[in-house]
Amino acid sequence: MSDNEHEQKEFLKIRREKLEQLREAGLEPYPTRFAFTHTATRVKAEFGDKTAEELERQPVSVRVCGRIMSMRVMGKASFIHISDGDTQLQVHLRRDAIGEEAYGTFKKCYDLGDFIGAEGELFITRTGELTVAAAKLVFLSKTLRPLPEKWHGLTDVETRYRQRYLDLIANPGSREVFKVRAQATALLRSHLRERGFLEVETPMLQPVYGGANARPFTTHHNALDIDLYMRIAPELYLKRLVAGGFERVFEINRNFRNEGISTQHNPEFTMLEYYEAYADYHVVMEQYEKMIERIIIEIKGEPRTTYGGLEIDWSTPWRRVTLHDLAMEHSKATWADFESEESLKAFFKQRGLELPKPAIKGKMIYELFDHYAEDKLFQPTFVIDFPKAVSPLSKASPDNPEIAERFEMFAGGLELANGFSEVNDPADQRQRFEDQLAQLAGGDEEAHQMDEDYILALEHGLPPTGGIGVGIDRLVMLLTDSPSIRDVILFPLLRPRE
Repeated sequence: MSDNEHEQKEFLKIRREKLEQLREAGLEPYPTRFAFTHTATRVKAEFGDKTAEELERQPVSVRVCGRIMSMRVMGKASFIHISDGDTQLQVHLRRDAIGEEAYGTFKKCYDLGDFIGAEGELFITRTGELTVAAAKLVFLSKTLRPLPEKWHGLTDVETRYRQRYLDLIANPGSREVFKVRAQATALLRSHLRERGFLEVETPMLQPVYGGANARPFTTHHNALDIDLYMRIAPELYLKRLVAGGFERVFEINRNFRNEGISTQHNPEFTMLEYYEAYADYHVVMEQYEKMIERIIIEIKGEPRTTYGGLEIDWSTPWRRVTLHDLAMEHSKATWADFESEESLKAFFKQRGLELPKPAIKGKMIYELFDHYAEDKLFQPTFVIDFPKAVSPLSKASPDNPEIAERFEMFAGGLELANGFSEVNDPADQRQRFEDQLAQLAGGDEEAHQMDEDYILALEHGLPPTGGIGVGIDRLVMLLTDSPSIRDVILFPLLRPRE
């Protein structure tokens, strides 16, 4: 047994002994409730600017509760700080105020990390700190393990992800990240509702997966004896709703993709998807950039954030540039290299790049963009006009049938959104699905399946529609200057400990 393991074992033993001592003293160490009047945060907000004289003239009684974060124990009087998670508040304990027995139990059995309730009047100490003069102390929960502060803070990244509750206790910055996440999600929802979008829910278990190029998780329904898939995207169901007459719909949804884990990818992640009838990808881009700019101003106070030490300016309008031009510019290819499939294959061989499966022209151009250009897009940028071959749900450009009216939006080197003018011709969509099946047979494991029911919905009529999927996790990364997607997901997927 290591020294650290021995120390933790002894710590646990002592805490359990104190737990039994509380019971022997007639106290329930895990009561069911505590009727408080104020949180620590509310006490500071309402009375933090009061003077000692004002509190003496007009006494304020409070019942507060929280976790003990510090203790200064003395003979006849002690000071502790309790926290509601956001704010710490000092409590003064005097033996003659709470009683000799209660004070003795406090000294003997209370520890850092325990939850307690205190009732008393507020006063200002000589050092100017707002404090509760406890007339009554209530024990609320015994903690058996040490707070992270015991080991000088929680800095181990692995532990922060595996035991997020310790991270939230020890690191205020982590708490702030998830508050920003909640704020951003609420603002996205509010903005869409203001524009008349209806929030809906679509299936997470699907008989046919679709809406994105990704490998699904597979499960089995015992009663029906059928295989089902965890959704990789809600897109095809949302567009069914547009066909059904809901002209503006959105969903903030959980998606699941059976892919690798990285600083930008977690197999379970959150997206916002919304669709608008009678709009194309130009309308979607214009509305999306206005929404994101507005949300960033509401959160940050200005249309600027910092990511990795560099400033991102979210002021609209954002740059728009074709995927073809970016792929050529950053790969240093020539027009001759992009002329045909054979010239592109030769270029891939020259650069030592693995060919996509199947190695068709549009997929090769996209792979060059993905390999050379994506991480160079730091300022907000719409990459527009994708190859049709990699855009099976996007309407083809009337000017070039090999190009799709599709965009992806990048900032900080991260892809934040993917949108397009939706295919609404059922014959065209069927052909696109058949092309995807051919790519699947050619080795592309992320190609789309055929979805006959979706085509049936299109045959009942889908108006011209524009839509977009927005990665909320990555947006929060940029809003909070977080280098990894695991920093913005409360419980990211991790490899099991051996």
